[in-house]
Amino acid sequence: MSGEARSQRTVVLLSFAELKSGLQSYQYRNNCYQLMLAADLSRPYLPRRLLRLVRIEGPGYASPLIAMKEGPREKIVWLPCIRKGTGKPDYLATVDVDPQSQSYCKIIEPEILKSNGVSHPHTTHCLPNGQVMLSTLGDAQGKAKGSFITFDSYTFEHTGPWTSMDSEFGYDYWYQPTHDVLISSEWGCPTAFGKGFDPKDITAGKYGTHINVYSWSERRLLQRINLGLEGIMPLEIRFLHDPLATEGFVGCALYANIFRFFRKPDGTYEAHKVISVPPKKVEGWALPEMPGIITDIIISLDDRFLYFSNWAHGDIRQYDITDPKHPKLTGQIFLGGSIVKGGGVKVIHDVEMKEQPDPVYIKGKRIEGSPQMLQLSLDGKRLYVTDSLFSPWDKQFYPQIVQKGSVMLQIDVDTVNGGLALNPNFLVDFGKEPEGPALAHEIRYPGGDCTSDIWLPPGSKECVHKKGIECKSSLVYVAHMIHFILL
Repeated sequence: MSGEARSQRTVVLLSFAELKSGLQSYQYRNNCYQLMLAADLSRPYLPRRLLRLVRIEGPGYASPLIAMKEGPREKIVWLPCIRKGTGKPDYLATVDVDPQSQSYCKIIEPEILKSNGVSHPHTTHCLPNGQVMLSTLGDAQGKAKGSFITFDSYTFEHTGPWTSMDSEFGYDYWYQPTHDVLISSEWGCPTAFGKGFDPKDITAGKYGTHINVYSWSERRLLQRINLGLEGIMPLEIRFLHDPLATEGFVGCALYANIFRFFRKPDGTYEAHKVISVPPKKVEGWALPEMPGIITDIIISLDDRFLYFSNWAHGDIRQYDITDPKHPKLTGQIFLGGSIVKGGGVKVIHDVEMKEQPDPVYIKGKRIEGSPQMLQLSLDGKRLYVTDSLFSPWDKQFYPQIVQKGSVMLQIDVDTVNGGLALNPNFLVDFGKEPEGPALAHEIRYPGGDCTSDIWLPPGSKECVHKKGIECKSSLVYVAHMIHFILL
C-alpha cells in the first residue's frame, strides 16, 4: 500500500481488548474512555456499552485485486449476537478463525451493542468526510420510510439527515462516488415484518419492490426502479468491486431472484432479472409453494463469483459472473433448511432436485437453521455463514435456533473450477454462550472485507463532489460497514 493510500483515514470497529493493545494510555472519565493511540493524538470515544469507533491510519489496499492477492488470512471476525426477549443486552462476539490458534472456533470476547435511537437502522457505512451514515427502515412510529441518518464519527452525535428525499421503504445501500451514485434497496414496513411473515402483507403492499437511485453529490433521489412482483423484498445490494464498473446485483428475497442493475448510456439506471431459483411445491409449510427466500449476496473481490443464501430451501449457491448478464451456477451446498428429510415439510414437486436433502451434522451437532448471512475471505477461498435472519422470523420458521442458539460455519471454496464444501472442523455454537443461547447475524473482518470496502480508480477525476481534485491513489478511502438491524 502506498504512502498516499496509507495517509487516508477511515473508521473501523475494534474490540476493547484490541484497542488496549495499541494504546499508549487510556482513562475512563465522564462515561467515556479517553484514549491515547500509540501513533495518534488523544481522542474521546463512546461509552463501553455503545459501539466503539476509532480513527486509525488505513488499513486498506490499492485495489480489490491487490486486497485479494496480498491481504492476510483473516484471524478474527465479529458478529452481532441477539438476545431478543431475554432481557439481556445484545453483544458483539469476537470469534477466532485462525486454524493455528489454540482458541480456534471459540468466542474470545463479547462487546455490548446498543441502539443509537434511530428507528429501525440497518446498514452503516463510513463516508469519505469522516461521518458515519445509517440507512433506516421506519419513522418514529414504525411506519415505512426509507432514509439515511449521519453521525459524527468521533462523538457519534447526530449530524442530520443525508437527504430530504426519502423513499417509500428502506434497507441496504451501496455508494460509488466515481459514478456519483448511491443505490438503496427496500425490505418493508417495520410494523409488518416486525411481527413475522404474513402473506397478506404482500398483497397489502407492505413490502418493497424498488431500488432507489440517488445522486451522491446532490443527495437527490433520481430514480425508483420497479422490479415488479418478481422483485418483492429487494434486500442486499452490491456494486462490482471494480471502481470503473457501473453495474451490480441485488437479491430479491421472497421469490428468490437476482437482478442485475446497470447504468445506461444516458446516465440512468435499469435492472433485469439474471438468476431465478424455482419454488418447490410442498405440504406442511406456510404456502403451497416454497420460494427460496434469498437473504444475502456477496461478490468476490475479483468480481468473478457471486454467492447467495436461500434461507427457506437451505442452500448456498455460487455463480460465475464473469459475464454479468449471464451468470452460471458453479457450486451449491445444503446446510439445513426447511426441506430436509425427516422434517415437517414434504416436497411434492421439484424441478431441480429428485429428492429432499439430508440433514447436516457437524461435530455431532445437527444444523437446525438455514444459511443466512455470508462473508468471504479476501482471497475468496473461505466462505463464513451464520443462520439467523430476524428473530421474529427465526421463531416462526426455525424455532430451534431461538431455543438452542445459532451457529457459524465455514465453507471451503474452489476458486479454480467452482464448488463448495463444508469444513468439518469448523463450528462456532452460539447455543453454548455463558448467558444463554444467542442469534449470530452479520460477519465482519477488522481490516475490511468484501461487503465493506469501496475503491476509486487511480488518478480519478470522476469524483463529481470534488471537482478539480485529482485522486492521488487508487485507495481514496475504505468504507467499513456493519449491520445494525434491530432484531
